[in-house]
Amino acid sequence: MKRFFTFAFFFLLVLATKADDTITVMHYNLLYYGVNTSFCTNVNNNIDVKNEQLKLILDEIKPAIFTVNEMSGIEDIQFGLMENTLNVDGTDYYQKASLSNQSGSGIVNMLYYDSRKLRLKAQHTAQSYIRDIDVYELYYYSNDLEQGDTSFVICAVAHLKAGNNAADAAKRTTMVENAMSFLEENYADENVLFMGDFNVYSGSEDAYQTLTNYSNVNIRFIDPIDALGAWNNNGSFAGVHTQSTNSSSNGCASSGGMDDRFDFILISDELRFGVQSMRYVDDSYKAFGQDGLHFNSSINAPPANAAVSAAMADALQQMSDHLPVVLQLHVNKTLDLFEQQRKPFLASLNPNPVMNGSTLSFYQGKSGKMSIRLLSLQAKVIHEFQLNAQAGNNKLKFEIPNLPSGIYLLQLSSENGQSETLKLVKP
Repeated sequence: MKRFFTFAFFFLLVLATKADDTITVMHYNLLYYGVNTSFCTNVNNNIDVKNEQLKLILDEIKPAIFTVNEMSGIEDIQFGLMENTLNVDGTDYYQKASLSNQSGSGIVNMLYYDSRKLRLKAQHTAQSYIRDIDVYELYYYSNDLEQGDTSFVICAVAHLKAGNNAADAAKRTTMVENAMSFLEENYADENVLFMGDFNVYSGSEDAYQTLTNYSNVNIRFIDPIDALGAWNNNGSFAGVHTQSTNSSSNGCASSGGMDDRFDFILISDELRFGVQSMRYVDDSYKAFGQDGLHFNSSINAPPANAAVSAAMADALQQMSDHLPVVLQLHVNKTLDLFEQQRKPFLASLNPNPVMNGSTLSFYQGKSGKMSIRLLSLQAKVIHEFQLNAQAGNNKLKFEIPNLPSGIYLLQLSSENGQSETLKLVKP
């Protein structure tokens, strides 16, 4: 019996390992890549120099999904990026999407992907007002999966209207509303990423609010780091700013240093809670190279960048005036029974440690009553209440201003007997 148990455990371990994968998603505004203008020229924005810097960045991140803004609409240049920065040093598996430019913009979006893990099933233009918002439908590819038995992820790539006045903000909102209508009609219950250079200055802007508080709750997006606020020139958000990597301009790059959060990867609740075989990996979202120490200065200025090497900080400063944003997705090629048993609600607390209040997020397969209990480590009930949870994503905000410092347990229980416990830290 002991030998059988050991063999069975080993078999399940091998199965679980085989069934799991993690893919890295990256978005980057490339700053007029391959585009010559009166201000961005072959001198101050040389594509060969950019390729060397980009190659260094991509080799470090190794994205399976790589989406970009501000790329030339010339297909040879788009192909050249792939062959000079991705398919190099023996690598030959990156492929690209087709060009789409219904708006006729001088700069376009593009998708590159690791064909060992992903295939492109379809692509669409969600809207073409000012610039296209492109939608790429990818599926996870593996030769140990039955045909059709796979995971899909939808990438909506946007470069919203720039500018810090009411008219520009209104145009951003129109672009987002158009795209959300398309996604609502076609991908309301799918794994969707909405990514790009949004050019928004605060979380209260209508474009951002349309994405995160859309009228149809089934298509609302989640900010993985929940860093809502007035980001523009606000040192409180120094750790999430993505633009500008340059304190002074060379004529092409924006100046002013790191003081705006323009670049995002938002996730659908399906990705947050892993109900469609893919799940956002907690704490994997970051602005690559952002150490929080370079507010209003160049990303490579003293003090030395604490997040990346000096060579990488130089490459980020010279490649673009934006930082790339990245996250990871966990792929379940088969149903992860152990995870479902251990965390049936995929619950999380943000923030945690909890100062005075926090937000509890959890997923319910169907609507029903949920019991929430706050316990001491000795299992003494401190507070208990019930709520009617909706099917899908649920968020509950609560305050605990008078709770003594220490470690507590937050226990969720459903009426069908499922239970999940989180650790809550009160500093």
